[in-house]
Amino acid sequence: MIEKYSAQTIDLQLIELNKSMSQPWLIKDKKLFKQFVFADFIEAFSFMTSVALHAEKSNHHPEWFNVYHTVEVSLTTHEVGGITSRDFHLAHAIEGIIKV
Repeated sequence: MIEKYSAQTIDLQLIELNKSMSQPWLIKDKKLFKQFVFADFIEAFSFMTSVALHAEKSNHHPEWFNVYHTVEVSLTTHEVGGITSRDFHLAHAIEGIIKV
């Protein structure tokens, strides 16, 4: 079974994740959170499609919200009620997708 991260582990993982980010991931409502803004809806939807394909393969799905060119992503592992390695792995994958 996957283990819920402690606050200290979350802080350390967040520092590592955000090392080279101009816009960092944050903790919001006890979830790993980031807002992405794109040029238009097509770019936002393309991003969401790429993330969805990766999420399905890894069987770990984001909570997200989209309006026009903005996508908000929240990551948490529901089965343990908190943030785990799965969430940070998906955040890193999302960053890889955004750079493509």
